[in-house]
Amino acid sequence: MKIALAQLNYHIGNFERNTAKIVEKIEEAKNDSVDLIVFSEMSVCGYPPQDLLEKKSFIDHCQEAVDEIVSNTKNIAVIIGSPTVNFHPKGKKLHNSALFIHDGEIQFIQHKTLLPTYDIFDEYRYFEPNDKFNVIEYKGEKIAITICEDLWDEQPVSNTFARNQLYTVTPMEKLIEHKPDFVINIAASPFSYTKIWGRKNIFIRNSKKYKLPIFNVNQVGAQTELIFDGGSMVINSDGTIADELKLFAEDYKVYNLEEIKRKKLKKHINEDPYVIAKIHDALVLGIRDYFKKVNLTKATLGLSGGIDSAVALAIASEALGHENMRVLLLPSKFSSDHSIADAVKLAENLGVRYDIINIQDVVDNFNKSLQTIFKGLKEDITEENIQARARGTILMALSNKFGHILLNTSNKSESAVGYGTLYGDMAGGLSVLGDVYKTDVYKLAQYINREKEIIPLHSIQKAPSAELRPDQKDSDSLPEYEVLDKILFEYIELQKTPDEIISEGWEKSVVERIIKLVDSNEFKRYQAPPILRISSKAFGAGRRIPLVAKLY
Repeated sequence: MKIALAQLNYHIGNFERNTAKIVEKIEEAKNDSVDLIVFSEMSVCGYPPQDLLEKKSFIDHCQEAVDEIVSNTKNIAVIIGSPTVNFHPKGKKLHNSALFIHDGEIQFIQHKTLLPTYDIFDEYRYFEPNDKFNVIEYKGEKIAITICEDLWDEQPVSNTFARNQLYTVTPMEKLIEHKPDFVINIAASPFSYTKIWGRKNIFIRNSKKYKLPIFNVNQVGAQTELIFDGGSMVINSDGTIADELKLFAEDYKVYNLEEIKRKKLKKHINEDPYVIAKIHDALVLGIRDYFKKVNLTKATLGLSGGIDSAVALAIASEALGHENMRVLLLPSKFSSDHSIADAVKLAENLGVRYDIINIQDVVDNFNKSLQTIFKGLKEDITEENIQARARGTILMALSNKFGHILLNTSNKSESAVGYGTLYGDMAGGLSVLGDVYKTDVYKLAQYINREKEIIPLHSIQKAPSAELRPDQKDSDSLPEYEVLDKILFEYIELQKTPDEIISEGWEKSVVERIIKLVDSNEFKRYQAPPILRISSKAFGAGRRIPLVAKLY
């Protein structure tokens, strides 16, 4: 049997485009004499469709797309992912399903059992979990079909509150009772630099446990803040990786099942230890897909001469093309000459159009207008924020006038502790670095400069500063980023308590201060733009903290 894996980039709700891509690959597979071609989870509508699933018209479009795909399956078998209607009178109205189609007929449907409700996922809101397990026989082979988490052996079925009965076994343990010959897993598993090897280990562990080959197809492409990295793979029955598809790109490959069964294919894994390269590629894909899928082409940002805006511009230029970027340099009386020079050099290195607008007159006029009500009061953060908001206003004016979407350049360290100004440097339509800690921003800069100097070395080497007052440095207000980022990672990604972090040897006063800053600035993050997610716990939909909660 010849099996093709089609790793494609879908657009949520764009049924015409998604269907055309699927049908095109089916025809290619026919030309390659393929017996079975496999597409990813929710391939018909794109994943995650969220509350679009509550619209009857959306489900109708899904069914129309499925019908179109079914009509193109003569002499070939196809597995696609789609929501399907739950005809049982009880439970949720829909299932998350894998459809096995052959010769113009849907011959088998496997519903998803383990519905994730963690982080950015909320599938139990929409879907009824599966409680029936079977395999499909095709060309003399018994195929077990699983959907994403259903292959994970650490989540028992009882966690899904399956209707009528609670199992204490995993879906695979139920499927294995039917003696399948191999497993097809369709998935929509997003990228996380903290879990790069986790997905592979799941497949390796299960192939060894059940002594079965596994064919996995993962979605690729970005859907707003979520970035799907692809990396579909084939695992031999002894747990060796037979092959992997590309990361962050569409791909298509054909495999001979007999070769996989006999373990003839064995990929030499030379995993790149430099995770920053993957973060870079994920961010490029995230920006590119966001703009493409909402029919936008041009972007702007405020270029300060600092490391964050430099890295954001370099990544955005790669994603959109330098000709689609136009940036503003917005110095005030506190901006250093070298910052302006660094910003100009970077723009010229990238071939990006730039304009310089001095904001001091605007800031002075704001301050003059407030003179009467601020009389007798010392200057403080209020005046600093006026500068940031003046910049935000000018950047949004360019955005409105020319249609250049403003990219936000704040990093995760700053967002975590509230080191940013609402309606000022926190403005934007998409946050490029909001899930990247400051220490990793520096690593990204070094990666961008791996072949030649693009980002001026001075931007990388100088002490970080917002330049909102004389001789200001970030370290005046925050611990050194090497310390800050490690404590933030423990608190945010690992979700450790203050006492647990302190017990690891960190200074009590520093930990308590950082965590107080994180907790007290939730209101700012609530108003931030969508953040491209590259970790296991990004700010946004995957981290929902009440604004009025008392935490620690």
